Amino acid sequence: MKQHAITLLSLAIILAVLPAHGQNTPPAYADASRDIEERVEDALSRLTLEEKVALCHGQSMFSVRGVPRLGIPGLWMSDGPHGVRAEIRWDSFEHAGWTNDTCTAFPALTALAATFNPGMAYLYGKAIGEEARFREKDVLLGPGVNIYRTPLNGRNFEYTGEDPFLSSVMVVPYVRGVQENGVAACVKHFALNNQETNRSSIDTRVSDRTLREIYLPAFRAAVVEGGAWAIMGAYNRYAGEFCCHNERLLQQVLKDEWGFDGAVISDWGGTHDTREAAMKGLDIEMGTRLPFTAYYLADSLLAAALRGEIDERWIDDKARRVLRLIARTSMNPGRPWGNLATAAHEEVARRVAEESIVLLKNAGGILPLDLDRVKRVAVIGENATRVLTTGGGSSELKARREVSPLEGLRALLGERVEIVHATGYSSGAPDYGRVLPPPRDADSSRREAIALAATADVVLFFGGLNKNHRQDCEGADRLEYNLPFGQDRLIEELLAVNKRVVVVLLSGNAVAMPWLERAPAVVQAWYLGSEAGNAIASVLSGAVNPSGKLPFTFPARLEDNAAHAGGVAAYPGEGGTVTYLEGILVGYRWHDTRRVKPLFPFGHGLSYTTFAYGKVSTDKKTYARDEVIRATLSLRNTGKTGGAEVVQLYASLPSSRVPRAAKELKAFAKVMLEAGETRDVTLEIPASRLAYWDEETDAWTVEPGEYLLQAGSSSRDIRQRARVTIR
Repeated sequence: MKQHAITLLSLAIILAVLPAHGQNTPPAYADASRDIEERVEDALSRLTLEEKVALCHGQSMFSVRGVPRLGIPGLWMSDGPHGVRAEIRWDSFEHAGWTNDTCTAFPALTALAATFNPGMAYLYGKAIGEEARFREKDVLLGPGVNIYRTPLNGRNFEYTGEDPFLSSVMVVPYVRGVQENGVAACVKHFALNNQETNRSSIDTRVSDRTLREIYLPAFRAAVVEGGAWAIMGAYNRYAGEFCCHNERLLQQVLKDEWGFDGAVISDWGGTHDTREAAMKGLDIEMGTRLPFTAYYLADSLLAAALRGEIDERWIDDKARRVLRLIARTSMNPGRPWGNLATAAHEEVARRVAEESIVLLKNAGGILPLDLDRVKRVAVIGENATRVLTTGGGSSELKARREVSPLEGLRALLGERVEIVHATGYSSGAPDYGRVLPPPRDADSSRREAIALAATADVVLFFGGLNKNHRQDCEGADRLEYNLPFGQDRLIEELLAVNKRVVVVLLSGNAVAMPWLERAPAVVQAWYLGSEAGNAIASVLSGAVNPSGKLPFTFPARLEDNAAHAGGVAAYPGEGGTVTYLEGILVGYRWHDTRRVKPLFPFGHGLSYTTFAYGKVSTDKKTYARDEVIRATLSLRNTGKTGGAEVVQLYASLPSSRVPRAAKELKAFAKVMLEAGETRDVTLEIPASRLAYWDEETDAWTVEPGEYLLQAGSSSRDIRQRARVTIR
């Protein structure tokens, strides 16, 4: 069986240059040096007021003007976060029609999160940064780290799951990898952009504790540990103020408390008022209105400053931050040239894809495919051949190549087995903002698929969602939790004629599975980009042992999800306001604390081998609040093939004086073991990581007491426990 994605040696080298999560160590590429600051201040002193204002707004859909008089270049931006978007026209969102603007399509961020591998996040960020640099981009608009709150959110596929700790660990190496290329990572959407329904107006109401513990940690990690050079504001409101000019979020938390010295960029059209934008933290306004001089931070800002209504020091702060961003990117003489759509980048995309695939169910060991017995394979489903890098909104890609699952299977297995294909269902073409009718008659497609399935040794059904409007797509949320286009019925009918059906779901969201009890195998395969088909074929055939873990919970029913359990007020909101009634109990925190059985729990993922966990021991039993807990256990591969396991360490304080979740992820490690191999695994938890946000003192507090540490393969599959005391 193929070695799992990257060797232990290469992973060790990668992780050696990455400080442990929680350490505020300057990254190796940090350039907030005296030289840059002197250059920025010198340039600022030479600018006219008009030139300063020109730095604060777009001059085209994706660029900001520099200062031509002084030879200072502008900034060129591109949508990410899964690849560099095709070129867009100067004054509209239409494609420019270039022929040299293709890219490598990397797996969606849900897939990256499912690897539970920060080494993969670094390789991903470095590769996508190289492509952005080659395409002469200075700012990559990604990654996205908004928390997965509801499975209906149309943009969940762009984010890194439901857990703030997992998101924090994965975002830091991504940001560093991108910025090694002299390209700014623009982390988005700050903050609380957790639904697409009414996203441009909804006012989010959330407690300070919930904000700090759930929705801000990944942003803080990106800034404090990753050294992110740019942050994008969100469309929605928080506490009554739009997030693109929100004094609490942008000025008090981001800039004053976290020490962010980069530039805040608005989401496109997310700015609403000149005075608010000028004085509440926004630095660069981007949008869609014409002319560009009509922006709130353009002519109206200049006029307000000339009238004395806005102090020029506010404009100086913005110009200084934009000049600093320019110095780090477009005026950085040391940045590499980059490269585009190389074999090395395709290999990164494939490795991430292979590590991300989650084996949800495998009854009777139907997977990997037994090629000595299987001679005829029926590949059913539109997603077996559908292009899934287009559509979805601003994350659309013009991939140089995209290997479909059917192509990948034929390339790997075509000489050994007969592979036949039927669409089975049709969904229509991707179109941002509309739902287009399917091109084929649904009934005839279904009958064709059932006939093929009846004659096959095994059926591989490729379904799920796609990038159409009201599926995994920006601008609107899903309308239902079930699979669309009659897929549930089709799966049931396939099972009626052939019991050996493997359901492969391509999506960025959880879905209902009314057929789960009857389906012997289910695979969550995400949106995997350029190498999708090759990665899927490798896992289904057994060439690669699956090791992905779910970065979010699959609820059995939509109403079992915490946001939906709160009724309309909690989602999608009423009266222009959405209230996060579940508080800190998001995802598995809700399911495990309220004892609501999920369809599949957070962290779940099977393997073609098995692992045995030894007893957890800690280096001591009592710790001070500034010490690090070191928990060690032995992990043994008890199966007959090599594979990787993600050891997850959860913590809880049963006797806490404040409400807490039943458990919270506080450490994890991905470990590759050959068959029969045993290794000691040590996980470190700084005691400060056990803190909660105390709303009385407005500060993090590590509560003394006896904490329960739980090690396992998912939030519900706990194998070993230990107790430690914090004094």
